[in-house]
Amino acid sequence: MFGFGWMELLVVLAIVLIVFGAGKLPQLGEGLGKAIKGFKKSVHEPEPQLEAQATSMQALPASAAVSMAPAPQDAGKAPSHT
Repeated sequence: MFGFGWMELLVVLAIVLIVFGAGKLPQLGEGLGKAIKGFKKSVHEPEPQLEAQATSMQALPASAAVSMAPAPQDAGKAPSHT
């Protein structure tokens, strides 16, 4: 995928070990794991604000939902460059 073989990954691991030291590696791994877990959680959960808007739109009658929709701009009109 990225063209990394096992030798390249071994060199990167050795450099990380030299730069951060053996004592910091568990903390780095833990922080990276929490970051990935938080990212996955945020991707799969709907945002509360959007969820509240969706439920409020479902509660409105159809005529009110249409009137709340933004008015379309002049779709057929070419933009003027002044």
